[in-house]
Amino acid sequence: MTQRQPWHELAKDLVDVAMGRKSATMVIKNGRWVNVHSGEIILNTDIAVYRSRIAFVGDDASHTIGDDTELIEANGRYLIPGLCDAHMHVESGMITVTEFARAVIPHGTTSMFIDPHEIANVLGLDGVRLMHDEALTLPMNVYVQMPSCVPSAPGLETPGASIGPEEVAEAMTWPGIIGLGEMMNFPGVFMNDDKMHAEMAETMKAKKTIGGHYASLDLGRPFHGYVAGGPADDHEGTRVEDAIARVRQGMKAMLRLGSAWHDVASQVKAITEQGLDSRNFILCTDDCHSGTLINDGHMNRVVRHAIEQGLKPITAIQMATLNTAEHFGVEKDVGSITPGRYADIIISSDLVSLPIEMVISGGAILAQSGEMAVDLPPYTYPDSAKNTIRLGKTLTNEDFVVKAPTADKPVKVRAIGVIENQAPTKLEERVVPVENGRIQADPRLDVAHIALVERHQGTGNVVNGFVTGFGFNKRCAIATSVAHDSHHMIVTGTSRKNMALAANRLGEVGGGIVVFEDGKEIALVELPIAGLMSDERAEIVAQKAEKMVNAFKAVGCELNNAYMQLSLLALVVIPELRISDLGLVDVTKFEFVPLIVE
Repeated sequence: MTQRQPWHELAKDLVDVAMGRKSATMVIKNGRWVNVHSGEIILNTDIAVYRSRIAFVGDDASHTIGDDTELIEANGRYLIPGLCDAHMHVESGMITVTEFARAVIPHGTTSMFIDPHEIANVLGLDGVRLMHDEALTLPMNVYVQMPSCVPSAPGLETPGASIGPEEVAEAMTWPGIIGLGEMMNFPGVFMNDDKMHAEMAETMKAKKTIGGHYASLDLGRPFHGYVAGGPADDHEGTRVEDAIARVRQGMKAMLRLGSAWHDVASQVKAITEQGLDSRNFILCTDDCHSGTLINDGHMNRVVRHAIEQGLKPITAIQMATLNTAEHFGVEKDVGSITPGRYADIIISSDLVSLPIEMVISGGAILAQSGEMAVDLPPYTYPDSAKNTIRLGKTLTNEDFVVKAPTADKPVKVRAIGVIENQAPTKLEERVVPVENGRIQADPRLDVAHIALVERHQGTGNVVNGFVTGFGFNKRCAIATSVAHDSHHMIVTGTSRKNMALAANRLGEVGGGIVVFEDGKEIALVELPIAGLMSDERAEIVAQKAEKMVNAFKAVGCELNNAYMQLSLLALVVIPELRISDLGLVDVTKFEFVPLIVE
C-alpha cells in the first residue's frame, strides 16, 4: 500500500505528471467525474494519480501513462470521492479501529472522524492514545477527536477515568488529533464551567474544531449561550427546527443515521422543503454496531437514505465528502477528486443505489466488489487495556431488589421510557405491584427491571430502577458493559435471578453483552478490550452480534437495535430520565430524583 505523503512533498512530482514529464503511478480512464465543488457530473474523464495523490483530472490523461502505470478502466462509471463519516465512535462497532476499517472500506468509507470517548471513560488518556496510534497505521484517513467530557456529567456519575484541560492540551500536539470531541456537557458551556471552557480554549488555541452535542429541545437562551461558547457542529438534532437553528447560528448540522439513530429524514426537510443551503449540512453515523457494518453498509447506507428523502445524489454526496472535509479544515487532503488531494476514489455504476464496485484510497486499490483487496494486519492491545470489569463481589438476586414502603400495596415509580430509533428517553410514571415488600417488574405493562452496576472500582454498588419499551415476555435478563458514557454495567430484565447470572457472566469474560433466558445463556459477545471492543475479526463479531439480536427477539424485544438503545440508558446528558451509579437522573433538570413517586 502506498504511504500517504503531505502535498508539499509531492507537489513538484504532481506538476511533472500533470505536464506529461513524468509517468503516473495509476490512471483511471473514461469515468463520470462527480465534481462536488461545481456540483456537476462530467463525462469522459480521466484521473492520473502519482503515489498517494491526484495529479491530473481531465478528458485525456494519455500523456501521463508510462510503462509502469497501473491502468483502471472505468467504462463510463461514476468517479466519486471517498466517503467521510464526520462523527462516530469506533467502540460502538464493538471492534478495534483496524477491524472497523476492514468493515467499512469495502462500503466506500475512506475517511473517519472518530471520538474515542468510550475508551477514555475507562482508560483515560492512555486509552485515547492507544486508538490514536492504531489509527495512524491504517491505509485510510482516521482523524481523532480528543474526548472532551470525561466524565460527561460531573457529580451525576462516577467514571473510570477523567480528562481535563491539561490532557486536551497534550493531545492537541499529537499528529492524528483533528479537534475536540463532542461537548456533551452543554449546561457546563452555557453556565460557563471553567473546565469545559478551558478544554475548548486549548482547542481554539490549536486552531482545531470543537465538536458539539446540544441534546436539548430548548432553542432559547441556553442554545444561544452554547453556540457562543465555541462548539462548531451538532449531531443531536431530531427535528427540522433543530437543523434550521444550528445552521442559522453558523454551526454545521450533522444528520445521523446509525444502527439505532434515524435523524436524517426529519431534519433533511430543512433543505428539501425550507430551501436552506445544503453546504452547511453534513452526514454521519454516530454509532453503528458490527452487524450493521457487515450486512447493511456504512456511509454508503447513509447517502442512499438521504437520497431517498429527496436530496439530489450529488448533494447527498457533498454532505458526505466536501462539506465534512471543509468543516474540519482538511479539504486540501480529502473530500473531492481534484489535483493535490489524496487519491480516495470510489467507482460505482449508479449514483442512487450506489453499488461500491472499487475503492481506491491513497492511490491504492483497497477493495473490489464488496471485498477487501488487501490485508490489514491485526492490531494488538496491551494487557493493561483488558480485565477492566471489577465487580468487587459475586452478585446475587438480592442486589437487584427494590424495597417498597409497604408490604403488598402497589406503588408508583419513575421509569425510563425508551423511544425507538432515538437517543432521548421519556420520564414515565407507572404503578407496579409489590410482593413481600419488594417492588416487582410487570411484563404485562411492559415494565422491566433495570440496574446500573459499578464496575471500575469494585465497590459492589448497584442502583436499581425500572424501564419501559423493551417488551420482554420471558423470564430473562440482558447485561452489557457498554453503557455510555461512564461504561459501568447495565442490566435489565424481568428476573432478578437472571440479572445476577448475566452480570456475573460479564465479570468472568471481561465485558461484553450477554442474554439469559430462564437461567440459560443464549447469546454472548465478548468485549475484552476495556469491556468495549472485541479482539476478533469484524465478521466474527458480526455473527455473534446477530445471535445477540436474535436473542433479544427471543425474549420478546422487537425494538430496532435494542442493544444500542440499552447502551444509552446511562447517558446522563440526554433527556429525559437516565440511570447512573449514583441514582436516577432527571436530565431536564440535571438532578437526582427518587425512584418512588410520593
